[in-house]
Amino acid sequence: MSGLTQVSLFLQVAVQMGTPILFGTLGGILCEKSGNINLGVEGMMLMGAVFGFMTALHTGNPFLTIAVAGLAGAFGALIYAVITVTLRGNHTVTGLALTIFGTGLSGTLGKPLAGLALPNSILRAFSAYNVPGLSKIPVLGEMFFQQSVYVQIAPVLAVLLYIYLTRTYAGLSTRAVGENPGAADAAGVNVTLVKYLNIVAGGFLCGMGGAYLSVVFVPRWQENITAGIGWIAVALVIFSIWNPAKAIFGAYFFGALRGVGFKLQNAQLNLFGFELRVSAQLLDMIPYLMTIVALVLIVQGKRRENQPPAALGNPYFREER
Repeated sequence: MSGLTQVSLFLQVAVQMGTPILFGTLGGILCEKSGNINLGVEGMMLMGAVFGFMTALHTGNPFLTIAVAGLAGAFGALIYAVITVTLRGNHTVTGLALTIFGTGLSGTLGKPLAGLALPNSILRAFSAYNVPGLSKIPVLGEMFFQQSVYVQIAPVLAVLLYIYLTRTYAGLSTRAVGENPGAADAAGVNVTLVKYLNIVAGGFLCGMGGAYLSVVFVPRWQENITAGIGWIAVALVIFSIWNPAKAIFGAYFFGALRGVGFKLQNAQLNLFGFELRVSAQLLDMIPYLMTIVALVLIVQGKRRENQPPAALGNPYFREER
């Protein structure tokens, strides 16, 4: 196997493993841009994973599978929105509770699903698809254009989300609410509606990311199938500086790290005559360590566009305008 082929295969795996991270990150960015910290990404992804798998198993319809998975994540996000936006509950505690709820719900509903195979219609719909012309591009073609359609739509959604946040009135309203909800309210923006729409839409994306794991990547039901991917997505929201375009590269980079972790699991390296055992857990730490570094750089930096939304995590009381 040539060196170029090995690189192509490695990058292909990095994109596959980074796709659910990207979905979760995009959902987290949408939520945080509107001023809400949602630590429930893991729970919403698990809800999307189990409901997506159940739908795929019983209907064999790929479109319905994605829709139901997204709606499951959106339902979890709606619960979060009611508590944090309407009832003005604590964002951190509510997000953690949502993760625990999603973990328990997916574990309970998923028990009878263990060992069951998905219909061929689902496997065919989400199998690798060669995009005519583009799939022949060296390296890049194998990375993106010889993958499942599910993988191919993730970066497209990231670009569309970037355009939404930077080039549309709705995106401007979202950013205004995240920066100064009082000023946005005074300008005629419905702060509550903007928060609800972005939080629920973010939950839909998280649900889609969960379904990718159970329907495309595995595709079997496994308890706790996300295995911490939701938490990596939460970290990547900060690492990407709340930018959907930068999240693409971050997700695939973290996906590559997870791929290396699986490859080097319990591997031994000979360094200057010493046998060193590579720990997969040590490699799993890298995304979080890099996020800590990014946080330090953000705090030290002066560029406003690299800072988190000013009203992030603060409940909005309309009477205090």
